[in-house]
Amino acid sequence: MTIHLRDVTADEDIEGYLLGSPVSIMREFITTPGRGPRLHRHPYAETFVIRRGRALFTVGDDQVVGVGGQVLVVPALVSHRFEVLDGGTYEATHIHANDRFVTEWLE
Repeated sequence: MTIHLRDVTADEDIEGYLLGSPVSIMREFITTPGRGPRLHRHPYAETFVIRRGRALFTVGDDQVVGVGGQVLVVPALVSHRFEVLDGGTYEATHIHANDRFVTEWLE
C-alpha cells in the first residue's frame, strides 16, 4: 500500500492523479463581489462545498444563491458559472469528480 501525502498552499488547486486520488480539488477564496468563473462545463460532476459567503450560481437555465453551510452539485456536462455576492468573502471547496481538471469554456 502506498500513502500519498503532499504539502499544499492554502490556495493551491490539487489534481487527484498526483496523489493517486480519483477526485481533484479547487479551493476558492474570493473577496470581490461580482467575481467568479465564466460559463463552462465539465464531463464529470462538480460539487461545491460552500463554507462561507454567498454566490449566485447559474446552472443550466436555473439560478440559485448558494450560502455558507450549503452543498451544490452540478451534474456532468451541465453549463454553470457563479459570481460572488455582497456580504462577505466566498470560501468554498470545489470537488471535481475526475483525477484531472477538464474544462470546456463556453464564454
